[in-house]
Amino acid sequence: MNAIALHTRAGAPIGPPPPAPDLPVPPPTLPPPAPAGDPPAVEPPQVEPGAPPPVVDPPPGASALGRLHARRLREVHRSAGWPCCDAIEVDLLAAGLLARVRSAQGHETLRLTDAGIAHLARTGVVNRAALSRHEALVEQVAREMTRAGRLAWRGLSLRARLAGAAEGDKPRWSIARPDVFSIRNTSVEAYAQPIVHEVKVNRADLLSDLRKPDKRAAYLDLGGECWYVLGCDAKGRPIGEPDEIPAECGVLIAQQGRLVVARSAVHRPLPRIPFAVWMALAKAQPVPGFDDEMQGLLSEFGE
Repeated sequence: MNAIALHTRAGAPIGPPPPAPDLPVPPPTLPPPAPAGDPPAVEPPQVEPGAPPPVVDPPPGASALGRLHARRLREVHRSAGWPCCDAIEVDLLAAGLLARVRSAQGHETLRLTDAGIAHLARTGVVNRAALSRHEALVEQVAREMTRAGRLAWRGLSLRARLAGAAEGDKPRWSIARPDVFSIRNTSVEAYAQPIVHEVKVNRADLLSDLRKPDKRAAYLDLGGECWYVLGCDAKGRPIGEPDEIPAECGVLIAQQGRLVVARSAVHRPLPRIPFAVWMALAKAQPVPGFDDEMQGLLSEFGE
C-alpha cells in the first residue's frame, strides 16, 4: 500500500492540487472606482404606502394657469372638494396646487396644498387691485355726470329689449348692468336723455366685452348714448384704441385724472323711458350730486 492510500485512511481531507509553479495566480477582481465628480448615492424618498407618487416634472403648459384655474381653486376651497375629473383639475393636480385625499371609506376628495393657498392669495390680490381701479374710475365717471347736472346711478340691473335672433322672430329680453346710468335732472320725460357708461380698466376684459353684441345692443336700447370709458395700463397707455370700439359708441380715455373724449357717441333720441327702468331708478339710490356737496359747504359757512 502506497503513501497516498495511507493518507486517505487517516481521515485527512483531500484538497485541490497546488498550482503549477509556472502558471501565475490571477489577482482578485475589484469594482472600478467612482468618478471624482459624481454625487454620493441618495436613497429613494420614502412615500406613504398607498399614496400616489409626487409629481416632479409637470407636463408642458401645466404651470400656465389662468382665471379658470383660480376659479376652480376657490370653488374647491369653499366646498367639500368633490373631484370633477376634468382637464382643469388635472392641471391643478400636476402643478401641485391640489392634492387628493382618500377617506377611510374609500371616498376621494380634493384639498388645496400650501402652494394652492399661496396661488389663490396672489390671484386675490391681483383681482382686488383691478377691482379697486375699476371702482375708482366708475366713481369718477359718476361724479362727472353729477357735475354736469345729471342724476347718476351705479350697479343697476335694468331690463332691455333686444331684436329677435332672426328676422321675423319675437323680441328678446335681457338684463343689462351698466357701470354708470344717468339722466338729465328734469321733470320732462322727453328731455331725460339717458346715457350709459361702460368702464374698462383691463384689455382682456375689453376684448371679451366687444365680442358680446347682445350686451352692447342692450346698452343702446337703454340709453340714447353709449360710451366706453377706457383706463390705461402700467405704462400710461390706453388699453384700447377708438377704432376698436364700435362706431355707434363713444370713447372716453381716463388719463392723468381727466376724462378725455377720443370720439363722440352717436346720439339717438329716446322720447320715452320704459316703465320698468323708471321703477328701477326709483328703488335705487343715486350718486350724491354736486349740489349736495355745495350744500354741505354752505352749511359750514352758516355756523
